[in-house]
Amino acid sequence: MEKNNLTPIDHCFLESIAEVLTQARKNAKTAVNLSMVYAYFEIGRMIVEEEQHGAKRAAYGTQLLNELSVYLTKNFGKGYSVDNLKLMRRFYVVYSVDQIGETVFPQSKNLPVTNTGRKFYLSWSHYLKLMRISNVDERHFYEIESAKNDWSLTELKRQYNSSLYERLSLSTDKDKVYRLAMEGQTVEHPKDVVKDPYVLEFLGLPELPCYSETELESRIIDHLQQFLLELGTGFAFVGRQERFTFNEEHFMVDLVFYNRLLRCFVLFDLKIGELKHQDIGQMQMYVHYYDRQVKLPDENPTIGIVLCRDKNNAVVEMTLPEDNSQIFASKYETVLPSKEDFQKLLQEQIDDENGGENG
Repeated sequence: MEKNNLTPIDHCFLESIAEVLTQARKNAKTAVNLSMVYAYFEIGRMIVEEEQHGAKRAAYGTQLLNELSVYLTKNFGKGYSVDNLKLMRRFYVVYSVDQIGETVFPQSKNLPVTNTGRKFYLSWSHYLKLMRISNVDERHFYEIESAKNDWSLTELKRQYNSSLYERLSLSTDKDKVYRLAMEGQTVEHPKDVVKDPYVLEFLGLPELPCYSETELESRIIDHLQQFLLELGTGFAFVGRQERFTFNEEHFMVDLVFYNRLLRCFVLFDLKIGELKHQDIGQMQMYVHYYDRQVKLPDENPTIGIVLCRDKNNAVVEMTLPEDNSQIFASKYETVLPSKEDFQKLLQEQIDDENGGENG
């Protein structure tokens, strides 16, 4: 019997073919979802215009939606209840006047345009969530970030509930806040990648710090994907407990990342208690070491972030030089507050910072 001398197929080749098909299916699903979004917008427009024509007839709008619901359900199946038709009507009312710049969407040239000049980039489920955001600038921001970062509906809800827009507004120069609504999060300077506070509810840690810094670090590594989403745009993980030796002493940097947009290392030191000035001094040493021994000549200066459970802004200001652009101290929250509680938390932070400036 003749032996089979066929060469085994390269597994990487098989995975590459599978990836092509997976991406094709994803693209097809995205195309179908977008088609339905445009269809719902058009249905909403037709409902509004028909209601306006029959405005003089009492209860015409209710009658119209009821009959339309019965007709569409009979011909197209589920999904056309009166409540859903009301959502399509609201979708048209909101987005017929809600324009957004296209420059932040590279894929926009291939998308159709509504009769009002609007383009859509997300699924119907995304827009159902976005429609509930009354602040137009905030709504634009979350639409842009969802499209840029390919956020799922779950991630969009999480980012909204964690008040990402407000947190970035606090950490951004006041004259640049408007760019959040026009371009989403832009990363040009070290401060642009720093949040205060960071929200780490996905770690599953208790609200009180009855855990160790080692456990905090381990939980972050176990939930690295969620942590990268919380960090924001352009971050890549480098390593944990990165060791270096200086003057025959060994030091460990808790977490090391690299930001592709700023082209620099970003170091994190984790503290479960209140920030002390020694913590900032230690981070300064870490940053100096990376700048002098690790980074390449064409890379930008290293950023250091001390992530702590609590901090005193006065201590931070007195420890760091006035022209500091490399060392930052941020709080973290282990429980996701309600939107209202988060607004109070951020306001307290503003008041605390203003008090520090006035002191």
